[in-house]
Amino acid sequence: MNKLSILSVVLFLLLTQGCQQTIPKEALALSPTSLEDRQIQTRLYDTNDEEMILSACAGILQDLGFSIDESETKLGFLFGTKDRDATDAVQVTAAVVLALLGGGVMAIDKNQKLKIAIVVSPNSSGNKIRVRATFQRIVWNTENQVTKAETISDLEIYQEFFSKLSKSVFLEGQKI
Repeated sequence: MNKLSILSVVLFLLLTQGCQQTIPKEALALSPTSLEDRQIQTRLYDTNDEEMILSACAGILQDLGFSIDESETKLGFLFGTKDRDATDAVQVTAAVVLALLGGGVMAIDKNQKLKIAIVVSPNSSGNKIRVRATFQRIVWNTENQVTKAETISDLEIYQEFFSKLSKSVFLEGQKI
């Protein structure tokens, strides 16, 4: 190895050592509801056809008004979004009352983007497919500021999605 190569390696090591950051321990800790959330977000299906499951998921998302933004069949991944109105009657009423009392203008929630990420994978025995769907939303107010960015944990939303997926998988399995 010549001197230039050794100097380059030493310089690289020194630069990368200075860039290392430590990750706070709490960043890697699971929340107390992690197991519950995963159970709500995950279902097993009696098939080993990942492509059929992903296709059924894509169809359901489109039926629900989502746009498919990314899809990678080989990785078993699907990502969709949907824009919705986020106007809340309580916030509108509070803004009107505040304005009438001379308190100025209050920003209220205006738009939201719903997101869904679906991951499909075989179970450990390889005879069933595990589907995990995660719904999230981002809400912007009338001043175009993000007021909420959260994972949706409403059980009904997940039950509706998986109910439709179960029907679709059944019909596909029966070739109907």
